[in-house]
Amino acid sequence: MRRLAILTVKDEGAFLLEWLAFHRSLGFTDVLAFSNDCSDGTDAMLDRLQAMGLLTHVPQAGPFPKGPQWAALNAAEGHPLMASADWVMPVDIDEFVNIHIGDGSLDALLAAYPQATAFALTWRLFGNGGVIGYDDAPVTAQFTRAAPPGMAWPWRASMIKTLFRNDGRYARLGVHRPRQPDPERLEAQVWIGGTGAALPARYAKTGLYTPPSPQQYRAFQLNHYALGAMESYIVKCGRGRANREASTFDMSYWVERNFETVENRTIAPAAARAAPLLADLRADRVLGPLHAAAVAWRRARFAALMRDEPFRALFGRLLLTPPTRPMSPERLAIFAQHARRAAVETVAPADRD
Repeated sequence: MRRLAILTVKDEGAFLLEWLAFHRSLGFTDVLAFSNDCSDGTDAMLDRLQAMGLLTHVPQAGPFPKGPQWAALNAAEGHPLMASADWVMPVDIDEFVNIHIGDGSLDALLAAYPQATAFALTWRLFGNGGVIGYDDAPVTAQFTRAAPPGMAWPWRASMIKTLFRNDGRYARLGVHRPRQPDPERLEAQVWIGGTGAALPARYAKTGLYTPPSPQQYRAFQLNHYALGAMESYIVKCGRGRANREASTFDMSYWVERNFETVENRTIAPAAARAAPLLADLRADRVLGPLHAAAVAWRRARFAALMRDEPFRALFGRLLLTPPTRPMSPERLAIFAQHARRAAVETVAPADRD
């Protein structure tokens, strides 16, 4: 059974080997990786990994009117790996699939839900943990504090990415979920959420987040390390966003994701299983130096951005800002009152792809 992960990267060489070792060990048989305009050698690393038979690399050239990630997904739809895959999931470099069933593998997940046609993996937002300097160490071990389950806001705390059965039920790929469902097959769709229960039938057509629940991560979650170290966040801001060409990061992005409310180390067994492959990749005669060069590039890039006052000011704000606290029930009630009023007149952002 072929399981395909689709990845879009730019200047992420410092994190590439951990992400790849983890998801290959998890049970993804194929990785289709798109790169664009890399300055840190990520594209050279992808070429070497392709020569080793560990992924397929497709370089992209801009411009990208809708962002490089959308260009990659459009290209992936016609790729031979897509045609041969039984299951497909677009996964970003800062996202790690974390399964709590059986041995934590894709095999265990699919065996537990043979009726499933899609799995809606809800983001679990992992905070910065007060880490200032970038360290060349696995992010899954560095950042272990996260948002609690059941947060109703920010809505991104319940946003999903989708692992779906690739049997023609959907005509197009999407960043968070497949698009254009076959209307004749809607009733046969079974979407499973992180609670382990089937989601309402409407998810076959629409839905970018799951209902907040104390059990929303019981069966699986998607660890989202969107921030990392403060230095890495500055470099990320200097790069821009993969799915919005002109958009930049700012303090609102940071504040809406920097939750450290609870410790969560549930990913540790899967990371330990991936450790031997990661060690082999870092020891490779070609990949080792390329990885080291990507690490050096990241540090030099941060130093260069610190000579630019807007980025230096942003770094100062990161140093000033404490971790984000979930809303109290009283504040959430006030916020929800305004949200309900607005919903009458507008479409919630989380319903847009």
